[in-house]
Amino acid sequence: MDSGSKRRLLWNFLSNWVARLASTIIQLVGVPVFLHFWSMPLYGNWITVTSIPSYLSFSSVGFGSVAGNEMTMMVAREDYAGALRVFQSCWWLITLLCSTIILLLSGALFLVPMAQLLRLTQISEIDTKWIIFYLGVSVLLGQLEMLLQSAYRAVGRNAFGSIFKSSMSLAAFACIILSVIAGAGPRVTAMVFACANVTGTILLSIMVKRDLPWIRFGWGHARLSTLRSLARPAIAFMGFPIGNALNLQGTILAVSYALGPTSVVVFGTARTVSRVALQMVQMVNATFEPEITMSFGASKIDLTRILHRRSCQLALFVSGLVVAAMITVGPWFLTHWTAGHVPPSRGLLSILLLVVIVYTLWSTSSTVLTATNQHQRLAAYYIAGTSLTCVLCYLLARWLGLYGAAASLLVSELVMNTYVLPASLRLTQDTLRGFLGGMAHYPASLRPQVLLRRLSRSQPGLES
Repeated sequence: MDSGSKRRLLWNFLSNWVARLASTIIQLVGVPVFLHFWSMPLYGNWITVTSIPSYLSFSSVGFGSVAGNEMTMMVAREDYAGALRVFQSCWWLITLLCSTIILLLSGALFLVPMAQLLRLTQISEIDTKWIIFYLGVSVLLGQLEMLLQSAYRAVGRNAFGSIFKSSMSLAAFACIILSVIAGAGPRVTAMVFACANVTGTILLSIMVKRDLPWIRFGWGHARLSTLRSLARPAIAFMGFPIGNALNLQGTILAVSYALGPTSVVVFGTARTVSRVALQMVQMVNATFEPEITMSFGASKIDLTRILHRRSCQLALFVSGLVVAAMITVGPWFLTHWTAGHVPPSRGLLSILLLVVIVYTLWSTSSTVLTATNQHQRLAAYYIAGTSLTCVLCYLLARWLGLYGAAASLLVSELVMNTYVLPASLRLTQDTLRGFLGGMAHYPASLRPQVLLRRLSRSQPGLES
């Protein structure tokens, strides 16, 4: 691994750490603020209604993610003309799709009694519809932002794009918090969030045009043939936001139907705490993914194999540490975080943390498949697993309460582990024996005796 790869990995790690820190701040600060200024039933209704717009995240049909991978592999081969062709083709396709979705969403909200359908008791029908519309627009803008960030990723500046996006997310969250503190209701809060996101998208467009001369907005280089070549992996990529929505919002809705809004708050907050560990794993994945795309695009299979081994090794190490910490302090933290509003449950939290451990290996290994646009079967497995999870979540919640709902989350993780690792090993031309041997090997610079020797040299008093 050359110095350029190591430097980019370091910056990717730091930028993703900032992104996860921003996400953690949003989750940790948001819950106590909402519970302080809103009632628990109102907050439970807010969680339920805000879960609906997330399903619009598949509106780009995966072209944003696939285009990012394709541009990165093309730039790695110094094919800037091809990368621009991909960018312009996907920009106009995503714009057309999102505009169409907004029109369809508006018509659906006009016709469907959403508050009644979602069994909301604290938010009126008209407010429910406006909340879904505002947040839907925000989700749709995120599809264009993904393509804009990919332009930075393609030239090895993924860290800059990630930090900029994190800054915009924190700014939008600050607008939400200020509106809640000022006494705003759910509808105004959603509108403020949407306005902040529109501003962020415009700023990111200006930054890309200024920083990347090879990127030009327009349609002169857009080609239908380019879209056709990306269609199959793009449609498959759509399975991931669908699966994520089923895994996150789908289970929330299942708990809401089975146990009511109060149980939604208990389940949602406990899972938020457990997902601190999961987010650390995702940070490792996001750190290595751009580099895997670049190495594979440049046909450096040996480097791709090393990156795969090191990412899985680091993810398992990080998840083990964080899970151990959360088992120890999680219930105490949950009590103080919610100011006693949500009762802590070590059993519930332990099940959710077990889900993270099972999730770790397959999710990190799957980065090889997603980063190189070879993820069609992976997406099919993911949708199948998360769909089964939603059904079991409702059934087990009715039977065993929140423990049953938490246990259902293990299903999709077990399904994924049966497929992902063998597929990634084939792609990196690796063997299971070599992979496990690489996982057990640490670079000499990270071995305990070497670190202690360095420490003793930096502090001479320790040698005696």
